[in-house]
Amino acid sequence: MTGTPRTLAEELRTRTDRGLVGLLRARPDLLNPVPGDVTQLATRAGTRASVVRAVERLDRFVLQTAEALAVAPDPCPYDTLGALMAGDAGDPAVAAELPRAVAELRAQALVWGPDERLRLVRTARELLTPSAAHPSPTGLGPTVAEAMAGMSPGLLQEIIAAAGLPTTHDPVTAVASLTALFSDRARMAALLDTAPAESVAVLDKLLWGPPYGGVTDRPAPHLQWLLDRGLLIPAGARNVVLPREAALHLRGGRAHRTPEPVPPALSPATERDPQLVDNAAANQAFTALATVEELLKEWDLGGPAVLRAGGMSVRDLKRTATALDTTEQLAAFWLELAYAAGLIASDGEADERFAATPAAEEWLQLPDHERWAALAAGWLAATRAPGIVGTADAKGRALAALGPHLDRSPAPEVRRRALGLLATLPPGTAVPATAVLARLQWERPLRGGAPAAGQAPAAADGATAAPGADPADDLRSRLAHWTLTEAELLGVTGRGALSTHGLTLIDTVSDSAAPTPAETTAAATRAAALLAPLLPEPVDHVLLQADLTAVAPGPLRRPLAEALGVLADIESKGGATVYRFTPGSVRRALDAGRSAAELQEFLATHSRTPVPQPLAYLIDDVARKHGQLRIGAAAAYVRCDDDALLSEILADRRAAALRLRRLAPTVLAAQTSPDQLLDGLRAMGYAPAAESAAGDVLIARADSYRTPPRTAPAPVPDGPPSPDPTLLAAAVRAIRAGDLAATAERKPVHAPAPSPGALPRTTSAETLATMQAAVLTNSALWIGYVNADGAASQRVIAPVRVEGGFVTAYDHTSDEVRTYPLHRITGVAELADDSV
Repeated sequence: MTGTPRTLAEELRTRTDRGLVGLLRARPDLLNPVPGDVTQLATRAGTRASVVRAVERLDRFVLQTAEALAVAPDPCPYDTLGALMAGDAGDPAVAAELPRAVAELRAQALVWGPDERLRLVRTARELLTPSAAHPSPTGLGPTVAEAMAGMSPGLLQEIIAAAGLPTTHDPVTAVASLTALFSDRARMAALLDTAPAESVAVLDKLLWGPPYGGVTDRPAPHLQWLLDRGLLIPAGARNVVLPREAALHLRGGRAHRTPEPVPPALSPATERDPQLVDNAAANQAFTALATVEELLKEWDLGGPAVLRAGGMSVRDLKRTATALDTTEQLAAFWLELAYAAGLIASDGEADERFAATPAAEEWLQLPDHERWAALAAGWLAATRAPGIVGTADAKGRALAALGPHLDRSPAPEVRRRALGLLATLPPGTAVPATAVLARLQWERPLRGGAPAAGQAPAAADGATAAPGADPADDLRSRLAHWTLTEAELLGVTGRGALSTHGLTLIDTVSDSAAPTPAETTAAATRAAALLAPLLPEPVDHVLLQADLTAVAPGPLRRPLAEALGVLADIESKGGATVYRFTPGSVRRALDAGRSAAELQEFLATHSRTPVPQPLAYLIDDVARKHGQLRIGAAAAYVRCDDDALLSEILADRRAAALRLRRLAPTVLAAQTSPDQLLDGLRAMGYAPAAESAAGDVLIARADSYRTPPRTAPAPVPDGPPSPDPTLLAAAVRAIRAGDLAATAERKPVHAPAPSPGALPRTTSAETLATMQAAVLTNSALWIGYVNADGAASQRVIAPVRVEGGFVTAYDHTSDEVRTYPLHRITGVAELADDSV
């Protein structure tokens, strides 16, 4: 095709396969389903939903360029666009970046046409053109022609006369004359030199938007001066508007107050020793593992109940925060982190509650660095946003942790981009969070939040416009802020800088914006290998002290930590964990089946200091009393060889609630359950032990509660997935082939050519004869075909063989050899000699 393209479809046909691949990669929604030809591709690229998605992914300067095209003449020469972006004075930075912006808009099929006739696609123009209901970020109002539409011819003549222009014979030439005046720098400057100072002040207030203002029924003289000359045009009963051409003159030709051709710098930068950064990140990674492990231990016998609407109650969240010794907001993060990694879930029972999953057992047995990799991979790909826990949804209901409405599809992209910005800095370099947020806001000014809402009109006599919404309050900025905080908590960053293993975590082999789960897992595994040498080595000993405490000088090996957790209570955590031995904790170990001798041997084996005498006495004293009383089921009974001890219990007023009575000198019966009897006597200071029906001591070893097998929650996709190179190449081939079938020149066999887009129609005999002739001459044919589902399509084929009611042919549309039943072919037509 030669000459200037008249439509977007015509321009797309002139693009190379590489250009079409770039378009489909940038706008993957165009591939669902694959367009049948270039015309369908162009039509789909112009739909509102697709254009909105494409515009949301533009950076600020490219978006400003599109906004300038929306207020420029259509079509717009490149020089006119450059003047709108740089102004009369020019701007070297804008001039240098404008070709990139135009090329980006062209690549995404938002702009088409040569440089001398740039056209914004119709849907994008409708979306970005300023109006009273949807003001543009440019702050410009309607053109003179748009603002004066419907104005009486007499009033038009009065306005151009007051502006010093000759009267005309029709409204069209009057509007054109006034437009030419406002667009002429010299004549417009001369007109404004005669304006009262108050009038110029009003124009200054409306200059950068909003361009609408309010007036009274009897405007002040300085306002009337503007109205008489068309510098303010009525826009309703009590509103006026500053026309676009006049505003551009006052602005020096600039469409935007502050063009932003280059992104904001990531500064100020703070340089730190990369090794210190890695060590800080590793320490925090170990803390993250310990916190999640503590959460799983807390829920070992089952977690809190699931609300009817899903998620945890506020009370249960507070309890979890207290157990983890953190805030409720951070507790929500740890809960969601474990949930994203598939370590906790709801059990799905009738009395539904949360609990650890079977995968948690496997996770606990992994080395520390592999456990971190599982958490990091789950966090990086998760679409759930813990930061919104506690806020209200659209219906005013509070969003609960682990609830169903926490997914925010842009979250993975924002996480990767925020960390990617840190990766562009030298190793060990940190920047303030505000610098990262400003850069992300420049890269996607509309992404993650709605476009800026319209502002109320300002009063033309001096009131200023209401401020817009804080741009830092949009979802994308909040997600980025949470990302930086969560990355520090998880040990991806250290002291605000990206760690070495954090850099590896976001380094995937995929060129797409959304790597596959396999790529994410592989990157996390590589990162964990770098983290492993930095994690503290588990120790196999403690330091026993005379004050009935034990100090763990580092992370304990798992069997030792589990055994010590039964024998003692954790008093404080940190670099060194302090355990305290109490009568209750020792009794807990005895209830678990350990004898006093075994406990003494355990402590002597794992302590670098001798077992203190007070601790040995404590263990022996509790063991001596442990099991002296025996509890069984009568409803319950108490058995003891020391009848004096039983008499002491009966005489104790605190035992009244247990309703005890003596059955024999060594047996008391109770009307409470064995569990209640055990708790009651322990509260009185005794150390009873439960026994079985055979009289054997029952070992009170709690069984862990686990959910049925559960998979980690699937991320909510942010639009269609990014296509891989194979799909892109196949889609381009299909579009080219379909376009060939739709646009190839045909010649009739025995009937006039069908109308464009219609299927060819021939009789069965004519179809068969034409097919057989094409086999002999090795020529291509255009056919209409209806498949088994009744879907009709056009195809270009080269028949190879005709037999048995079928034709075998090379299908140019699908680029493969296929066999078609002749009875499903509606008709056939020969192609012009130069069509294929």
